[in-house]
Amino acid sequence: MRYVDGIPVWGQHDDKTINQIRRVAADDRSAGAALMADGHLGYAMPIGGVVAYRNAVSPNGVGFDISCGNKAAKTSIRAEEIRRDVPRIMDEISTQVAFGMGVSSGRGKDHELFDDPTWKSIPQVDSLKETARNQLGSVGSGNHYVDIFEDEEGWVWIGVHFGSRGLGHKTCTGFLNLAHGLAWDDRPRGESMEASATVIDLDTALGGDYWAAMELAGRYAYAGRDMVVEQVAGILGADLSDEVHNHHNYAWRERHGGEEVVVVRKGATPARPGQRGFIGGSMGDDAVIVEGVESPSAEEEQKASLFSTIHGAGRVMSRRQAAGKVRWRRGPDGKRRPERVSSGAVDPEEMRAWLKDAGVELRGGGLDEAPQVYRRLPNVLKEHGNTIRVLHRLRPLGVAMAGADVFDPYKD
Repeated sequence: MRYVDGIPVWGQHDDKTINQIRRVAADDRSAGAALMADGHLGYAMPIGGVVAYRNAVSPNGVGFDISCGNKAAKTSIRAEEIRRDVPRIMDEISTQVAFGMGVSSGRGKDHELFDDPTWKSIPQVDSLKETARNQLGSVGSGNHYVDIFEDEEGWVWIGVHFGSRGLGHKTCTGFLNLAHGLAWDDRPRGESMEASATVIDLDTALGGDYWAAMELAGRYAYAGRDMVVEQVAGILGADLSDEVHNHHNYAWRERHGGEEVVVVRKGATPARPGQRGFIGGSMGDDAVIVEGVESPSAEEEQKASLFSTIHGAGRVMSRRQAAGKVRWRRGPDGKRRPERVSSGAVDPEEMRAWLKDAGVELRGGGLDEAPQVYRRLPNVLKEHGNTIRVLHRLRPLGVAMAGADVFDPYKD
């Protein structure tokens, strides 16, 4: 850990990412900020950024994918029982689980979540209810995944990564519009990497409504991840014996330095002593289950990080840098399809060779999610080694994601 203008920073970052966390920390309502080792440039606030606000919250700090997070579940199955069957299992996962932008799972319409009174208390959010019903239990696109892992003792784990789908994206967009004097469903202003974060005081009606909507999206994301893990367990014919479940795009009311604050973590995992978290690597690298440590030698770093750690390996190049420029054209059927304009830095053969060497069976995915696009997770974990310990290392056997031909408009 080092300090940059009083901000604790883990790992190495480019100037633009450092400048983003500087701008976040400079807000009058900020009580502290930090940057995790997997950080990189985001919209208004860096991915891997953490900030504590006094009685305020930032919608674009939480991000467009409100309550994006991870769930890992240990199964009753040994890896040796399914090793030869992994290709068929991944075929079933990729066809039975709903992947892609705007897709419907058809499985969540009667979920008790839709009886939550928060829907009716915020009319704009209530207007999103039918979309949310349809999408509950779907994974989405981009870097969202369903993985099958093997741990160090040979047990199979299920891992999933996604958030609140269209509900979260439209909720964030709507509240950002309202915060800037626009109507909920007006065309968004557009987000700039160089813009200051939009911060809303929580003692205003707008702040109270955003907080309630964010918490609803959090419950929705938890329900969706639970649903997909249970679906994959059914495909495996497995019982579940343990689970680790956490958001990493969210805001929490917490106490730090004797003060009640709102901690916004954007691509960062809560990590108090004894608190477990699931942290993914790339499609070709191990993931881990970690736990915050109880240690006097770690206390300074833990407080500096606002009891946070990384959420993944962290990108080292943008999607366009990795995969090249793509122009999306809408066909006669109304669907968007990619048209390659230029090549990127990732060679398809090198990506396939990496996955073959790692023994990973991939379904979907694209060059913008290749292992070469990310830092190596062990190196990133090492930066936070004083504050967390690794409980389990999870080696991927199979990875399922939306295909490269799926249009993904979502940010962060």
